[in-house]
Amino acid sequence: MKRTRIVVVGNGMAGSRLAEELRRRDPDGERLDIVVIGAEAHPAYNRILLSNVLAGSITGRDTRLKPDGWWERQGIDVRSGVRVTGIDTAARTVRCDDGTGAGHDEIGYDELVLATGSRSFIPPIAGAVDESDALVDGVAAFRTIGDCDQIIAAATGGSSAVVLGGGLLGLEAARGLLMRGMDVTVVHPKDFPMERQLDPAGGAVLTRVLTELGMRMVLGRRAVARDAENRTVVLDDGTELPADLLVLSAGIRPEVSLAEAAGIAVDQAIVVDDLLRTSAPRVSAIGECAQHRGEVYGLVQPGWEQAAVVAERLAGENRFATYHGTANVTRLKAHDIDLASMGDISAEMHCSHSEVLTLADPTRGRYAKVVVREDRVVGAVLLGNPDVVGTLTQLFDAQLPVPVDRMSLLIGRGSGAGVEVASPATMPGSAVVCRCNSVTKSQLTTAWKAGARGVAAMATETRATTGCGGCSSVVQGICEWLRNSDPEPRDQPAHETPSIEEEGAA
Repeated sequence: MKRTRIVVVGNGMAGSRLAEELRRRDPDGERLDIVVIGAEAHPAYNRILLSNVLAGSITGRDTRLKPDGWWERQGIDVRSGVRVTGIDTAARTVRCDDGTGAGHDEIGYDELVLATGSRSFIPPIAGAVDESDALVDGVAAFRTIGDCDQIIAAATGGSSAVVLGGGLLGLEAARGLLMRGMDVTVVHPKDFPMERQLDPAGGAVLTRVLTELGMRMVLGRRAVARDAENRTVVLDDGTELPADLLVLSAGIRPEVSLAEAAGIAVDQAIVVDDLLRTSAPRVSAIGECAQHRGEVYGLVQPGWEQAAVVAERLAGENRFATYHGTANVTRLKAHDIDLASMGDISAEMHCSHSEVLTLADPTRGRYAKVVVREDRVVGAVLLGNPDVVGTLTQLFDAQLPVPVDRMSLLIGRGSGAGVEVASPATMPGSAVVCRCNSVTKSQLTTAWKAGARGVAAMATETRATTGCGGCSSVVQGICEWLRNSDPEPRDQPAHETPSIEEEGAA
């Protein structure tokens, strides 16, 4: 029987997840020949954890998605440090260069999946790049594990750093550098940080929190030049900021050059349909390089959900498996800052078609805004409210009805609090509990049946809680519910044991 060769271009999170999903559907490798090609020399790692690496709480090795030798044991051909230089969609081949000067290699495919991700946007700053457009010494992007290594090498206590960009990655980088003893200034062109996830009131509270942690916030300004001799960054109003290190975190751009050169349709990113197929036959795209229904996702969970859809289709389980989009939930993963944002928070307080609830305690760094429409949460921002994040995320994800006492959404207790509404018993099996690692309630119940009796064991078995840690309380609640529902360990394998849902406990 001839095996179907599936070539995945991109050895990052989306591409590696696809390879894993494909092998899970063909564990013996009898039907699928899987090849993963990626320019990064490092084994696949969790980018979500890079801010923890920068802060010094974990090492780069701790971010690896799989232990040493895992890919080989699964029969997956991973070619790291190899750059794909061209695609011939008519001949169904990709051209590769391993950088050794030994020439190019051509690899044939039956199905090709582009998971090329994104690259850091380098703003036009005089003195930041050399003649070949490479970043000069003292200037670094914050995107890869290699970037982390470069930043850490330059991050000496008592020196100064300017971080360009007050979005998620910029603030995570700034917090990490602050924890390494650097003097940190964040420069952001908008009036408040994280303007895509926050409203002005929430942005003002976040600015206060960051300032009290020791960051300097320069808002409404852009950097125009770097003076290497004087170690300063010059802003558009002429202000000069001390900068032994300049970190660029001004956004990302989908990596679409291969697709464009191959004649594949590209708009903001590589255009795909609901089956995640591109305009070229037998070529799909997933992750940050893909544009689905006009949306380009810059988060991890959409890429992993897309990987599952493509794997289901290419493995022959469902040739018409479709992707319908992902509801965005964003977490700021920075030490001492608990911030979550989800859905549409644009509605104003007295909006006629929405219920808008707010709670502000700026002195203590707390802010909450929840938007309810037709008894469902359609958007929320929560800063300094970790006790309600888990419940609100589940209400939002599963579109469960909200409590009659709407104020309980903000404070997490009181009459009709959301605890009962979003309890594990009523949570659907498909509900995503750990968004960092795309772990669902069903996967947690399966792990429990297999003997993972506690949060630590769940983390080992499913990786839940090992990302930002924001789901820890929800995982703990599920463990308690499972302990009451199914108190006795069982020796048989998980696949021989009916799930909690099948037993009617859910």
